[in-house]
Amino acid sequence: MKEYSPKSRLLALGSAGALVTATLIAGTVSAPAANAAGRYRHDREAWGVRIAAARAARVGIHWRDCPADWRLEKPIQCGWVKVPLNYAHPYGKQIKLAVDRIGNTGTRKERQGALVYNPGGPGGSGLRFPRRVTAKNAVWAKVAQAYDFVGFDPRGVGHSAPISCVDPQEFVKAPKPDPVPDREADKTAQRKLARAYAEGCAERSGAMLPHMTTPNTARDLDVIRAALGERKLNYLGVSYGTYLGAVYGTLFPGHVRRMVVDSVVNPARSNIWYRANLNQDVAFERRWKDWEGWVASHDTAFHLGTTRAAVQAEWLRLRATAKEHPIGGVVGPAELIAFFQSAPYYDGAWAPIARVFSKYVAGDTQALVDAAAPDPSDTAGNIAAENSNAVYTAVECTDAKWPTSWKKWDRDNTRLNRKYPFMTWDNAWMNLPCATWPAKQQTPVDVRTHRGLPRVLIVQSTRDAATPYAGAVELHQRFRGSRLITEKNAGSHGVTSLVNPCINQRVDAYLLDGRLDGADVTCSPHATPKP
Repeated sequence: MKEYSPKSRLLALGSAGALVTATLIAGTVSAPAANAAGRYRHDREAWGVRIAAARAARVGIHWRDCPADWRLEKPIQCGWVKVPLNYAHPYGKQIKLAVDRIGNTGTRKERQGALVYNPGGPGGSGLRFPRRVTAKNAVWAKVAQAYDFVGFDPRGVGHSAPISCVDPQEFVKAPKPDPVPDREADKTAQRKLARAYAEGCAERSGAMLPHMTTPNTARDLDVIRAALGERKLNYLGVSYGTYLGAVYGTLFPGHVRRMVVDSVVNPARSNIWYRANLNQDVAFERRWKDWEGWVASHDTAFHLGTTRAAVQAEWLRLRATAKEHPIGGVVGPAELIAFFQSAPYYDGAWAPIARVFSKYVAGDTQALVDAAAPDPSDTAGNIAAENSNAVYTAVECTDAKWPTSWKKWDRDNTRLNRKYPFMTWDNAWMNLPCATWPAKQQTPVDVRTHRGLPRVLIVQSTRDAATPYAGAVELHQRFRGSRLITEKNAGSHGVTSLVNPCINQRVDAYLLDGRLDGADVTCSPHATPKP
């Protein structure tokens, strides 16, 4: 669910009960009294997060100019928050989380606190969120008047005790094997790569792996809240960030002030995470066809065919060519999927991808190589890509128990691939390390409404590929009193940052005034991309 960087999905494996609310006084958190310990014997992490939050509230965050290589311009400021690696041992090993902020653009009287953001992944960095202010993003201008915009690198990500599973330069080498197997030997080779990747995670990051979970990131989020001096959390989560928000809302219902979740992961325990990825395969195929239909409707611009079937035929020809002789020596089927899958993710990518495809068909192969091939010289980018994939794998593999039987993986993905071939096998190899994961796998949080949880705003498009619409419906049912805004007949992932007044005005009203509609709302889609 790497909402922020789908390309990195292809590079890894050769194919591409609520807690007791802390006492809050004037923006600080009181440490738990010793005689309260008995109440926490059943949940040592609950005790640990109280201790960590109290400590963070006392220390606060020492804000300063951001390091130059973080590429975050003034007046954005950066700082650190210490959290326990293991919340069951809050006085044990600590890790530092990178955070940044920009102050609200309005007056002191207008300020409503901090709005904390997670972009998804798992494995995404939120540090660029304050740049929505410096870049003068019009969609968020009103909210920026009232809130400090706060981003952070979750544990394991970027500048926050980053983890790794393989040498980054090896990670980006191309071409990778075709993710779609022709024979059993291809599957055997991919299984060996998946096992080797899991072993690499243990070798390079073994001490972190047992603690790379969504509940721990939610606990980190509560410590960040306390370090910011906020009595309650205002939160915006997109893609995987919606699941993080759902888990936070379940564990800390009394600590939520306002919460917007956009493009929603289905939080049902049975969906986390094996089933979620199978469901993605179906949704990606549908959205891929949407893109092909759009390309066909603009044949005068792209010359790729006047029907969806004709565009698909061009795609299959391109894929077959790259399989036989990788384009430019580096772009095979895996690299093609890494590039083209941005179209099902975001309709903002529809025209740029179609233009590159069109140039290739017209004889310009270099445009495709430039767009789809990795850049070995971009060492910083390659480190970031490898890190984000490591975190994705670590969190999803550790969050939940995965099937260990290859027969089940093979049966499920073979069946799906017959009807939904665009992403199925690629997604399978991406996640197969979870079948041999070296850390203990957990039981997902039972996401539910508990006492103190305020009304949550849920935003979702009906044709989302990465987080199918059923996920928003499921969370809506689990979070009582929530409101669901549905963008009908649209499928771009991450709705709240698109220009759609029907949605934008309601997000503003909720974050600025706490106002929600009396019933769920269905909005017309945002503007269709132009070629």
